[in-house]
Order: sequence, then C-alpha cells, then structure tokens
Amino acid sequence: MESVRAVLVDIDGVLTVSWRPLPGAVEALREIREAGYAVLLVTNTTSRTRASIAGTLADAGFPVSAEDILTAPAATAAHLAEHSPGARCALLNSGDIAADLEGVTVVDPADGGTEPEVVLVGGAGPEFGYEALDRAFGHLQRGARLVAMHRNLYWRTAEGLRLDAGAFLAGLERAARVEAEITGKPARAFFEAALARLGAGAGEAVMVGDDVESDVLGAQRAGITGVLVRTGKFRQETLDAADGTPDHVIDAFADLPALLRGSAQQ
Repeated sequence: MESVRAVLVDIDGVLTVSWRPLPGAVEALREIREAGYAVLLVTNTTSRTRASIAGTLADAGFPVSAEDILTAPAATAAHLAEHSPGARCALLNSGDIAADLEGVTVVDPADGGTEPEVVLVGGAGPEFGYEALDRAFGHLQRGARLVAMHRNLYWRTAEGLRLDAGAFLAGLERAARVEAEITGKPARAFFEAALARLGAGAGEAVMVGDDVESDVLGAQRAGITGVLVRTGKFRQETLDAADGTPDHVIDAFADLPALLRGSAQQ
C-alpha cells in the first residue's frame, strides 16, 4: 500500500447507516486526511444533493465539504452533457436531486409534455409504482434510451435492507429489450472521473465500499485497489457468489488507517 495517495470512499454502509456514523468512522477519516491522503467520497446515493450530504456528514463530525463528494447524479449530468446534450429526460427517482443534475432537461410527459428521449432512473422509493414504471416502459418502446445512475439492488438502513432501483431496472431492461447505460458505480467512467478529480492514477488509489460488485470489483476493473468492509449491505453469501475477489477485506472503515499503514491483515 506504499504507493497509495488517494482514497475513494463510499458513504452509505461504510461511513454511515441511515446517516448515523458507524463506530470509529469519523476518527478514521480524520486520521486518513491528517496522514496526507487525498480523499473523495463517491456515492450512488440519489436521494440527496452533494451539498445536503456534505452538511449532514459535517454535522456528524466528518471533515468533508460538498467539493469532497462525487454523486451518481452529478456524474449522470456530466455523462448526458457529453453524450446527449439537451436531451429531454423523464426522471424516475426518489428525492430532490435537481441541484446535481445541472444542465439536464427534465420533462414530465405525464402532464402532456413532449415525449422524452431518455428515461433516467435514479434511486427507488414510493415513486416506483406501477403507473410510473409502465409509463417508462412505454417511452422505451417508443425509442427512448435507458440511462440509470446505478444498478444497486438494495441498501442498508437502521431498519434493515431496503429494495433499490436495480431490481426495477432489470425488469425494464428485460421487458423493453434494452440495456441501460450506467453512469454511477460500477461504471469505469465514474471511477475515472473520481481519479481525475484527485489528480491520481488508478495504481495510486484505493476504493473502500460495502458493495462487493458496484464498489469494490468495479473499482478493481478500473485498476484501483479494492477494499471491502463487513458493514452496511455486506453479506458473506454475496461475497462468496461474487464474480471476483476483493484485494482486501476489513471489518470496518475504522480499520482502514491500519491497512494503509500496511499493518492490517486481509
């Protein structure tokens, strides 16, 4: 780990659960920053903006600001600006993320507006009812592209695991016979954007997450060292069934400083 100088960190399930800090997470992040590592929080959270996330984390004691966070919605806005500038998007998402979708043209065809060119899927919630999903299915049948901020199947809350958008996305893809363009983790472009923000190469970075596929193996495919934590959505059976093996597995983010010093065991 001697060559590492940049640390990418998932938030939900790694630093917090239901936005409450996990034991030792605040202190570990402070120690990592004080050791001189460049840090970027990278999250598929689609219910809050970067500013809202930063405010909540700062109130909990984490040394972060909005500039230290890259969200899937922000990455999605950059993706659409590059590949589909001005495209009309029908947004299916739970939460207000307008501030992180700067430049994205969101239309509401349910109000009799213009047919969208893109169906944009964020995070799941009460908005993912039959009527909304069937309407999205209709847009896809009429030629709209399917863009999704992530494929997460579930996330961890204080009450347990909750279903996420990936479960609905799989149904839309199969029904409409299309494949979604993924803009958040585990897309290589997302990790490359994070590295560019920090001015680091893949071989100089580690990615810490609780999702073995989206966080860890996705990062490893981009050349980044992957560190899986046994908190949040971690499940041993999911790790056993994964398509690859994490570079490191630790009990919690609180153990990361020791790993970076080279004294922790996998």
